[in-house]
Amino acid sequence: MDRGMIIFMGALLTFASSWLGLVLIPQVELTKENPHVIDEVTSEVYPRPLSALEEQGRKVYMANGCIYCHSQYVRSEKMGNNSDILRNWGGPYNRRTVSLDYIYDQPILLGTMRTGPDLSNVGARWSDDWQYKHLFNPRMMVPESIMPPFRFLFEKRKRLGQGSRDAIVLSGRFALPSDQELTPTEDGKALIAYLHALVKNADLPEAHEP
Repeated sequence: MDRGMIIFMGALLTFASSWLGLVLIPQVELTKENPHVIDEVTSEVYPRPLSALEEQGRKVYMANGCIYCHSQYVRSEKMGNNSDILRNWGGPYNRRTVSLDYIYDQPILLGTMRTGPDLSNVGARWSDDWQYKHLFNPRMMVPESIMPPFRFLFEKRKRLGQGSRDAIVLSGRFALPSDQELTPTEDGKALIAYLHALVKNADLPEAHEP
């Protein structure tokens, strides 16, 4: 066998083993997961599938590259000073994320880096009003933010009568003239609905540190 074929077979084997370990095996393991009943009285099941609006918002999230700056996984407290648990990013029970959290996600939006904070439980950290204002002008809510504004997900228009019930109220130096209002587009509403749905709110036994 010549050297070129050896190099080719080595590269092919490396790629195949990586694909098996990083894609196929985790996907097979994920199919074994089933939703948990977390409240015997209400029969509430965790996790739940996204609604149509939330699913639309997930597509907006992907289309606008949010995955490149934000992750969706809470790391173990064994990570030391970098522990997401110490940052209280673990939701109501301040826990790490586990495979059950992702059974309805296709694809799973784990992310690759954290230019911005993890969003696994962002729906429990901020109100929709805060999220809208942050999306329109991040530095209005977080002065040191380097996140770009997503103003194209909003519309400034003339205020009619009492105004729209969807209008976002801006204050201080960001306030609009009294005859104008700011409203989210359909994609803006969908994106915020998706972010609101990002809450890992079940106390799962497997999420506790061994």
